[in-house]
Amino acid sequence: MAALIEPHIPALRRFAWALLRDRTAADDLVQDCLEHAISSWQFRRHETDAKAWLFAILHNLFRMGRRSASRRGHVLPLDEQGDEGFQIADPTADHVAEHRLVWRDALIALEALPEDQRIVLLLVGVEDFSYDVAAKLTGVPVGTVMSRLARGRERLRRLIAGDSRADLAKPPLRRVK
Repeated sequence: MAALIEPHIPALRRFAWALLRDRTAADDLVQDCLEHAISSWQFRRHETDAKAWLFAILHNLFRMGRRSASRRGHVLPLDEQGDEGFQIADPTADHVAEHRLVWRDALIALEALPEDQRIVLLLVGVEDFSYDVAAKLTGVPVGTVMSRLARGRERLRRLIAGDSRADLAKPPLRRVK
C-alpha cells in the first residue's frame, strides 16, 4: 500500500498548494487525504489508478472544505507567506529576480482564474491527467473539461500578458451549428 501511495505525495502537495496557496493548509489537506486513503484502502477498486484515486479524494476534501468554509464565513490569515514553495535553483544568477517575478505573476494569474478552470488546468496541464480522468475527478463531462481547459488557458494567457479584457466575467458564447 505505501509503495503505491508514497510516490504521489509530492504531486498531491503541489496540487493542494496550487488550490489553497497556503503551505500549512495544503499540508493539512494532503494529510487528511492520506488518512482517508489509508483508512479506506480496502474499499478501493483495484482496477483504478492509485494516483487518480488519491487526487479524487483530495479534490473531494477540498470541495467539502470550501462548502464548509462558505457556511462559516471568510477568515483572514494572520500572516502573508508570499512566494512560498517556488525557489530558483541558482540563487546567484542575475536573472533570479526576473524568474521570481514571472512565477509570481503566473501564480497571481492562476489564482485569478475561476475555480473550475483553475482545477482543470492544474489536473491536465500540471499533473498530466487525461481529459477522461480529469472529468471523473471533477464530476463533469469530458466536453466540459475540454471547454474549461481551453477557456482557462486563454484567460491565463491574457492575464499574464496584462490584457485588461481578461477580467471579463464570461466571454460571449459562440453559436455552433
